[in-house]
Amino acid sequence: MSAAAVTPDSTEPDARTQRAWRREEAAIAKKYLGRVPWEMVAWGLGNFVFWLSLWPLTLSGVLPLWLAFPLATFSAAICYLPSHEAQHSIIAEEGHRLRWLNELVGHVSTIPMLFPYRIAWITHKQHHAHANDPELDPDHHNKGDTWWQAAWNGIQARQFGAGSGYRNALARSDDPNLGKAMREGMLLNFTYLAVLTGCAWSGYAIEAALLWWLPRHIATTYLQLFLSWAPHHPMEETGRYRDTRAWKSPLGTVLSMGMEYHIIHHLFPRIPLMQTGPAYREMRPLLEARGCRNDRPD
Repeated sequence: MSAAAVTPDSTEPDARTQRAWRREEAAIAKKYLGRVPWEMVAWGLGNFVFWLSLWPLTLSGVLPLWLAFPLATFSAAICYLPSHEAQHSIIAEEGHRLRWLNELVGHVSTIPMLFPYRIAWITHKQHHAHANDPELDPDHHNKGDTWWQAAWNGIQARQFGAGSGYRNALARSDDPNLGKAMREGMLLNFTYLAVLTGCAWSGYAIEAALLWWLPRHIATTYLQLFLSWAPHHPMEETGRYRDTRAWKSPLGTVLSMGMEYHIIHHLFPRIPLMQTGPAYREMRPLLEARGCRNDRPD
C-alpha cells in the first residue's frame, strides 16, 4: 500500500500496513547513510581554527575588538553542529579507521561555546529517548509559548543555582563514559576560567569577555532556539512521529541551521545534516500518512 494514497480521512492503518511503511522509510533512509560528511569535518575544524586565531589577532591589536566580537559570536553560534554529527558517530563509527577524526571534531568544535563533547553526547541521548518529557528531557527548559519566552527560560536555566536538566540527566545516566565525560568537562571549564582570569590580570578582561564569555552565551541562546525550541514547539507531544516536526523558518534553512527537517534526524539520527532535507522530501508522503507534524506550506 502506498503512503501517498492515504488521505486525511483514512482510518488507522493496520499493523501490516504500518510495518510496510516502516520498511519504506528505512529503504529511503538507507540512500542517505554511509557517506562521510567531509563538509562537517571542514566546518568543525576550520571554524575552531578561525575562532582560535581571533585571540592573537585581537590581543595584538591587529583586529579591532568591535570587529572581533561579532566574529567570535558568529563562530560560537555555528560551532555545535559538527560536534552533533560526531555525537551520532556520523563521521566515523566505533572501529572505523577514521574514528579518531570523529572524536577530534566532536571535542574541538564545541570549545567556543564551552560544551564538552562527551557531556553533550550523554545528555543528547537522553533527549532523543525522552523528547518533550518534562521530567526526563534535558532540553525541556527551553519550552516557551513564544521565542522570546523560550530564550528567557533558557537564560534563566543557565543561572547559578538554577535547576538544570543537564545536571539531572548526568545524575541518572549509566553511560560507561560518564566518569571520563565529567573529567573532560572539568578540564575544559578550568581552562576557560584560567584563560579569563589570566586575561583579566594581564589587562585584557574586556577582550576575553567579548571573545569568549559573551559570545558563548549569545550562541547558546541562539542554538537553544533553533535546535531545541523551534523544531519541538510546543513541546507537548511525545512519541516517534509526534515529538518533533517539519517547519518553515522565517529566517530560511541556513540561518536556522537545517533544523526545518529535524523530524528526519529524530527518526534516523545517522543521516548527515546536509541530507535531512532531501530525505524529508522523499519521505514526506510516508510521514504525512503516519500523522507526523508537518508545518511546512510547501
